[in-house]
Amino acid sequence: MVHKLNYLKETPSQTAGPYVHIGLAPGAAGFGIYDQELGWDIAGPNATGERIRVEGLVMDGTGSPVKDVMLETWQANAAGVYAHPEHPGETEDGFRGWGRVITDFDSGEWGFDTVKPGAMMGRNGQMMAPHINLWIVARGINIGLNTRIYFSDEETANAADPVISLIEWERRRQTLIATRSEQDGKVVYRFDINLQGQDETVFFDI
Repeated sequence: MVHKLNYLKETPSQTAGPYVHIGLAPGAAGFGIYDQELGWDIAGPNATGERIRVEGLVMDGTGSPVKDVMLETWQANAAGVYAHPEHPGETEDGFRGWGRVITDFDSGEWGFDTVKPGAMMGRNGQMMAPHINLWIVARGINIGLNTRIYFSDEETANAADPVISLIEWERRRQTLIATRSEQDGKVVYRFDINLQGQDETVFFDI
């Protein structure tokens, strides 16, 4: 028996809505479901390396902060090793390398604490500069956006990075660079994300 399915229509795409916070970060949405929300502890207390904070804003095409964004991070440890069975090497006990944060509902600011990742070997055998992978989802975004955070004090490594080298214009490359500073004795990297406009952040189709 032949089943004819050509009468079925494609399901329409839909942007992420308020359920993102309720389902994935319920504490921030006012729901005390978990004792500790998944994704808040990225490096763990045993991770070696330089402790850093990464923070910024997500802005729309007019330069206004977007205040209902969820960001997920994925990174290697200070030795350039991911907490994944397919990656060679060992990570410290408790090191996840993965995190989830949301923007502040009032200011739009987001941030997380971790350790600065080390350089790592890419799939093509080329060394990649230290970086943090970032996935962004919010209302108004049909498909989650993927980008990377590189570090302003890694100029030599950044210049040789095979991913950055794919970006032709220097101005576009700079949208991936987080600026280092020190605040109250703590290392802070600033990384603002522009969803649209002249200084739109580079996003990757992966």
